[in-house]
Amino acid sequence: MADSAKSSLMNNSAGILSKDACVVLVKTEWNSAIADALEAGAIRVLTEQGITHIIQLTVPGAVEIPFAIRACWKNASKELRPDAFIAIGAVIKGGTPHFEYVCQIVSEGVLALNLKLPVPTIFAVLTLDNEEQAWERLGGKQGHKGEEAAITAVKMIALNRSLKKGS
Repeated sequence: MADSAKSSLMNNSAGILSKDACVVLVKTEWNSAIADALEAGAIRVLTEQGITHIIQLTVPGAVEIPFAIRACWKNASKELRPDAFIAIGAVIKGGTPHFEYVCQIVSEGVLALNLKLPVPTIFAVLTLDNEEQAWERLGGKQGHKGEEAAITAVKMIALNRSLKKGS
């Protein structure tokens, strides 16, 4: 089990690159209380880091997240392209194999985006056995996964920009 206490992730020694970064949050309507809490945590940290250009998109379910991210990237003007995306949602296991299919599709979709787009897509889709596990990951003993996703986005934007400067 991942334990946020064993990570230095929340220590942002990389610092914020510049305040002009744009981050797009793509959130599902399913399990909305959980997704809303993830989104709120991400927005809180992004704002604390000085990022004010935050775009929020909502899709029906987790399977639709990769499509929305790709469409957002494709349709953004070159001057207003996002510096990072955060995929936000919660998939809770039920009594059918649907859970496994959805988790696999969204995971592979986010992986494909990370390999195809020139900016990072951060995975903040909780895959859970039950709702109790969600709240453990939203400020409970497992940290706050929305906040962790935001700081990951900030660090990946900084990394991506530093690599571009070096080329």
